[in-house]
Amino acid sequence: MSSIWNNRISISFFGESEGPAIGVTIDGLPAGEYIDPDEIRRYMDRRTPNSYKDENTRRTPLPRIMSGVTGDRTTGGPLCAFIQNIDRRPREERNDVSKLVRAGNADYTGAVRYRGYNDVMDRSSRAEKLTAPLCFAGAVCAQILERRGIFTGAHIAQIHNIKDNPYDKVKLDRDAVISTRYKDFPVINDRKGWLMLEDIAKAKEAGESLGGIIECAAVNVPAGVGSPIFDGLENNIAQLIFGIPSVKGLEFGAGFSTANMVGSQSSDDFYVDERGHVVTRTNNHGGILGGISSGMPITLNVAFKPVQNEGSGGLGDTCIVPKAVPCVEAAVNIALLSNMLDYPSFC
Repeated sequence: MSSIWNNRISISFFGESEGPAIGVTIDGLPAGEYIDPDEIRRYMDRRTPNSYKDENTRRTPLPRIMSGVTGDRTTGGPLCAFIQNIDRRPREERNDVSKLVRAGNADYTGAVRYRGYNDVMDRSSRAEKLTAPLCFAGAVCAQILERRGIFTGAHIAQIHNIKDNPYDKVKLDRDAVISTRYKDFPVINDRKGWLMLEDIAKAKEAGESLGGIIECAAVNVPAGVGSPIFDGLENNIAQLIFGIPSVKGLEFGAGFSTANMVGSQSSDDFYVDERGHVVTRTNNHGGILGGISSGMPITLNVAFKPVQNEGSGGLGDTCIVPKAVPCVEAAVNIALLSNMLDYPSFC
């Protein structure tokens, strides 16, 4: 089992979902970067949108930074953050063999892979709780990127059969990508968001669960970031995206829709705009060509499957998509910063 993502920077998770603590170590960050703990708190609180909170919702403790930061500035050494697990289940509940094989979950495959030694109720690297270290790392990377003018944002593009308004993939700017960042329910069209919430509530009443799609974009990424073949920018983003629980699909730009196009439709023509920038008239390539950024907005869609609803949770257990929005942003932020570190004049 690998809990390490290693590139120009490395991200290493530790702990278990039902253990006393979880955490993350980030190695390779540039020195001297200011880290705002209040912004980290705001970022991590987005893992439970206000529309999902009830009297039983507990606030995730702010990670305790153990190393790598002095006086709110990165030292250049490994940044280690420790998160206390305040919502542990009693150890005795973890031996219920009847829950060994749940439909749609990795209980059976995990038992086979680890020859029965894994704890029946342990969700280890697959647990939703381990999205907290991911979001912490993504929040740190976001602050470093945003000081260079690079912004990442995401919104719920679809839940079940209800779709939000999509991003304008050509004229996307900073204000557009951060417009949903601190909304109670992260959608562009609030009316569509209300319909989504109603659909989630109906599914909960019926004992069902729902999946959906998150659209994510990054703007002001300069051209020339990334490498071809196995170290492409798409490759790096995909590795981190598929580390998020319940992700089943990923597409960049027009993605699978390009299969229905002819070459003249899918190809994006380059031209020089009125400001002297090389841009494309369309953005079917999603801002990445040959594994390298083109300077256009980087856009991607991430599909999440419905998780098994055991009937005891709230709306967040019926549909995890709203809670995954900051996780998708975090994955993109980590991949972007890792690739930007060797970009000329970045640090």
